[in-house]
Amino acid sequence: MSVFRFLAALALAAPLAAGAQPQEGASQTVQLTVQPGAPKLLISKHIQGQFAEHLGRCIYGGFWVEPSLNVPKQGRIRMDIVEALRKIHVPNLRWPGGCFADTYHWHDGVGPAAQRPKMLNLWWGNTLEDNSFGTHEFMELCGLLGTEPYLAANVGSGTVQEMSNWMEYLNSNEDTPMVQERKKNGHPEPYHVSWWGIGNESWGCGGNMTPEYYSDVYKRYATFAHDYPGTPLKRIVSGANGDDANWTEVCMKNIGPGRMWGLTLHYYTLPTGSWSGSKGKATGFGEDMYFSTLRNALKMDAIVTRHAAIMDKYDKAKKVALLVDEWGVWTDVEPGTNPGFLYQQNTLRDALVAGTTLNIFNNHCDRVRGANLAQAVNVLQALVLTDKEKMLLTPTYHVFDLYQVHQDAEYLPLQFQSPDYAFGGEKIPALNASASKDKNGAVHISLVNLDPKNALTLETALPGVSWKTVTGRLLTSASVSDYNTFDKPNNIKLADFKGAKKKGDKLALTLPPKSVVVVELK
Repeated sequence: MSVFRFLAALALAAPLAAGAQPQEGASQTVQLTVQPGAPKLLISKHIQGQFAEHLGRCIYGGFWVEPSLNVPKQGRIRMDIVEALRKIHVPNLRWPGGCFADTYHWHDGVGPAAQRPKMLNLWWGNTLEDNSFGTHEFMELCGLLGTEPYLAANVGSGTVQEMSNWMEYLNSNEDTPMVQERKKNGHPEPYHVSWWGIGNESWGCGGNMTPEYYSDVYKRYATFAHDYPGTPLKRIVSGANGDDANWTEVCMKNIGPGRMWGLTLHYYTLPTGSWSGSKGKATGFGEDMYFSTLRNALKMDAIVTRHAAIMDKYDKAKKVALLVDEWGVWTDVEPGTNPGFLYQQNTLRDALVAGTTLNIFNNHCDRVRGANLAQAVNVLQALVLTDKEKMLLTPTYHVFDLYQVHQDAEYLPLQFQSPDYAFGGEKIPALNASASKDKNGAVHISLVNLDPKNALTLETALPGVSWKTVTGRLLTSASVSDYNTFDKPNNIKLADFKGAKKKGDKLALTLPPKSVVVVELK
């Protein structure tokens, strides 16, 4: 357990002193130390990956629009979305699912669009899928984004041969029928796709398998997942649902670290904490639902810690990456929208969850080396929302904009004890944080104050760090339930942070309530 996580746990356990409830707007002082890092321990850029499933309006009506829509396009790819995602340097994009992946047959999505067979999207709204967005369109999107493609192979309803053919189609350069077909379809050179998920949620929509059965299925599929020249595969095991430790135990034991590059984990934050009945509203919630959402989001730390400990038993060298390739806030859909489309608004609360979760991943970067927010456009905790020609960036987008400074930077451990944020007889740590040093020597500290009423004053020691100036950016709003609308798309946006200064050899700063702040020291 890192110092950060140990002290955060202490803060959870420590009761408030009698009569010590801070007054609204009061500032509590926290002593924080940025410790020297290990130069070889980096925060992988792939922690900030995104997810694009054939679900609702993520692909159709999101990335892929009708030719008649009056927006900047390349073919049918919507370029204002591409430009927004390029700005935050999305490192990888996962596709085509999700549950959809295990009903998707890739060969139906290549060749002339008019000749592609239609299919029903049985998972998400029973809508008609015309397969106009397929492998070549996805690879073009990834090229425009400058991002790593992460494909999910169909293990649930597909075959080993189907997966193997897809890999050959994308990665081989020999004179085979698959390669000839790719060339005929307009791409002479191999695509070199390394990241392959062997199934998705195989414990659920991917086949309702037991871990024992799945681990045997994985070994069979992985046997025929061949490397091609210039493209060594990153074979990724379909991992656990939330805190299902047994799934991880069985997969690590039965498959073994030598047969996998990564192992996945899925955990969603539900405001109510329940999959049955209401999950909670995306907007118009009170402090009770705000607090419970944050409490449930913070469980990610304990879940990752537990799975990482199991992986350590079988992989002491930490060669296998833990990929949290589905995470985010999942609420009830917006009233009046298709319940199968999972469209929800995105508030400052979601941004605070995003900052907190990315801090957790950063602080577990010895094992967490990839993650994918669900999802990029118009679905669940999206970065971008669209309404015909209109587009807006959500508060969550702005957090990824802030945190891109951590991509592939040297991890710097933090030591501090967080004050409590108490509500309804419960308490959680008010403060969470992570830090890194980039290749130019600049130090970045990302800080999240979850307390909706009280500021936090920090006195930060940085032994071994030489710096002269501090700048920063801030994300906050008047209420945790505030959000951007198509009429007011900049209601919540980034601002310069003026609350930090050099005080001797220390950094002094005050975090406003309900805020995400990233400071840069040079």
